Amino acid sequence: MGALVENSFRLSHQAMFSQNLEAAQAITSIEKQIDHYYRQIELECATLLTLQSPVAQDLRIVSAFMQLVRDLERIGDYAEDLTEIALKLLVYPPHACLPEIEVMSHHAQAMLAASLEALADLDSTAGQAVKVLDDRVDDAYDRLYQTLAFQRDIKGVVEPILLLVLAIRYLERMADHATNIGQRVTYIVTGYRS
Repeated sequence: MGALVENSFRLSHQAMFSQNLEAAQAITSIEKQIDHYYRQIELECATLLTLQSPVAQDLRIVSAFMQLVRDLERIGDYAEDLTEIALKLLVYPPHACLPEIEVMSHHAQAMLAASLEALADLDSTAGQAVKVLDDRVDDAYDRLYQTLAFQRDIKGVVEPILLLVLAIRYLERMADHATNIGQRVTYIVTGYRS
């Protein structure tokens, strides 16, 4: 599921910043697979809770996984939303802040990769390190929002600006979900919430 979400994020990035229409078309089928895994994993976790009555670390793992797969599923949803924005932006000239939004997207993708690696290794230190990257994404969001929200003398329609504001919001939320995954890894390993 994590690999599918990473791929979905990568494809939405290509659709948004390289106008890759093939990437945009691939998102829908990947999103259906992500949703399938989400439902399947959630059901398996619920079954484990009811039939096995896990305790201690096993209970932490199952409960964290139930929340963690929701974070992954939401990142996949946002990737699909970004792709829809990318398609709507095709008819407009590129905005000057697009390169900075692209860097923001790279940071959020790195956060997802780091949180999934922390999960695979059950590395609580790496899970907490994702939060540092989140600060970069939050700072980029704040800067970009100020740039987009307070533009003056806009010629033509404002739709591309509105779409870019949505795009940076989705990227910021994707980064937050990646941070949640990292924090859930810390909880699984240590039993403490960070």
